[in-house]
Amino acid sequence: MYHRHHTGSNTNYRPFALALACAAALGTAGLKAAEPATAQAATASQATAGQKQLLWGDTHLHTSQSTDAFGFGVRLELEQAFRFARGETVTSSHGLKARLDRPLDFLLVADHAESLGIMQRVYDGDPEVTSNETAAHWHEQVTGSAQQQRAFQAMIKDGEQRRAAFTLLSTLGGPALHQSIWQDTLATAERFNQPGEFTALLGYEWTAGVRGNNLHRVIMYRDDAATVGQIQPFSQTDSSDPRELWDYMAGYERDTGGQVLAIPHNGNLSNGVMFPVETTQFGAAVDADYAANRRRWEPVYEVTQMKGDGETHPLLSPDDEFADYETWDRGNFFGLPKTEDMLPAEYARSALKSGLAIARREGVNPYQFGMIGSTDSHTGLSTADEDNFFGKHSGVEPDAGRWQRAIGSAGDWKVMGWEQTASGMAAVWASDNTREAIWDAFKRREVYATTGPRIAVRLFAGWHFDDADVQAADLAARGYAGGTPMGGTLSGTPEGSDTGTAPRFLVAASRDPQGANLDRIQIVKGWIDAKGDTHEQVYDVSWSSPDSRQPGADGKLPPVGNTVDVAAASWSNTIGTGELATVWQDPDFDPSQAAFYYARVLQIPTPRWTAYDAKRYNIKMDAEVPMITVERAYTSPIWYQP
Repeated sequence: MYHRHHTGSNTNYRPFALALACAAALGTAGLKAAEPATAQAATASQATAGQKQLLWGDTHLHTSQSTDAFGFGVRLELEQAFRFARGETVTSSHGLKARLDRPLDFLLVADHAESLGIMQRVYDGDPEVTSNETAAHWHEQVTGSAQQQRAFQAMIKDGEQRRAAFTLLSTLGGPALHQSIWQDTLATAERFNQPGEFTALLGYEWTAGVRGNNLHRVIMYRDDAATVGQIQPFSQTDSSDPRELWDYMAGYERDTGGQVLAIPHNGNLSNGVMFPVETTQFGAAVDADYAANRRRWEPVYEVTQMKGDGETHPLLSPDDEFADYETWDRGNFFGLPKTEDMLPAEYARSALKSGLAIARREGVNPYQFGMIGSTDSHTGLSTADEDNFFGKHSGVEPDAGRWQRAIGSAGDWKVMGWEQTASGMAAVWASDNTREAIWDAFKRREVYATTGPRIAVRLFAGWHFDDADVQAADLAARGYAGGTPMGGTLSGTPEGSDTGTAPRFLVAASRDPQGANLDRIQIVKGWIDAKGDTHEQVYDVSWSSPDSRQPGADGKLPPVGNTVDVAAASWSNTIGTGELATVWQDPDFDPSQAAFYYARVLQIPTPRWTAYDAKRYNIKMDAEVPMITVERAYTSPIWYQP
């Protein structure tokens, strides 16, 4: 087996990616902001083999149009969100000058459908809404003294009061007002949409959560504003049952001729209802009809974001030494406690395995999904890197004390600022930077997730890949010609091959050009045996320093090492490698067993966002606060179907 690896240049203390106001407050002198860039320039080095280019974006960003974001203090509207994503300097809700060092290629502002934009109208004093006594009181608070504004924010942070506010706001104003807000939302996105350079996707968030169980979805349209504007967003006030959302989506396609899909959020706050196996939370059977509809309408899953990582859990994958990554597992949005039996229906890897079992029972796999990351930022700023993290919402924008402030509370527990995850990004292999091409990539699942870094990853499965393909300059073209890419399905065995022939996986990864070296590529396999039991295995398939690092007697690869200097918030690329590639053949393949395979790419250890804050503000955090992270990428799976 041939492993291609390359050691990149050293990196010491990556320059801060955002220009922050008041350098003295950062505790660092001479921070130099990156020069403005264009999305086109940022993608100049992207791979184009196979007629696909790698695009980077966020499909889950909230602005002041979202009631909860507004309540937390965000005052950035759609225009500032798009300008920031395109690389322009904006001023955050709390007065910090901010700019991305590299713009995004696409953005979907997914404000909540529930009471969309109404809180902004309360702030503006629109008589259509402030004629309500409670709304008039809120107007006085949000436009009043600092003490009044803090009182309103405290109300929004409380889960029960926030839900009551959502309900009331959804009743304010008439249909004409709601339609006007929706049309304005679409029109703003259209102004920033520049096919070939920057894509402003159209959509919103459906925020269903019966009894606090997170069933949220982002709705993404393939179409322009004229088509999407024919309908109103579907909200949880219409229904909290995903089946009724799917009916709405089918109606949209039937009535407009457009196309739409839904992206479920990571399910770690769902308390075991995101991926049902037998019966849904609403009492419906997980039968062939349910499976077909879920697979049809939800081709992609948001596996990582600011509310923790959703790939797997250490109790679900006890043999996976990298399973416990940014784990949020205490309860749901109401603070109702979580039990271990809920976990399998919350995490992507276990859901992928459940999908194999349901497919055997019903003939259709409901959980044949690709994986992406996005931020779920409620600041209006899409920031996912550790060194440019602006926080979950505007109440925890960068300052010396945000690590010890609660970002929200539910029941008897609080989520503290340091528990936020600086994640994630959606990577798309698309034919062009347009709504249609990006949507099509989501639909065919040729997408993947990272926790922030722009790690480039390719994954193909076929029957005849060999070492020459790994070494070839046209690796991607060979991958498309000889196999199926991430998100696809490989069936049977090729004509003339032995029935026991195992598929070969061509996988390649390169580091973020401005980031840390890579440690290893792993292939995660899940399968179902003849008895109907599901299994998983993680294989190290390519790694840095292969001459000196080999698996031990326990089968585990020795750690890559750690160069992080926490006090300096720095690391060195003297370990790891700039790129990895290999052809891997499953040593445990059984041609009678349905299976899935996805790649997980791990970076060398780097400083977590908390270490950057400690450095900037010259503060010491509690011992429980993690300071080091191992960032990663997860590709969409490839399924093997006997």
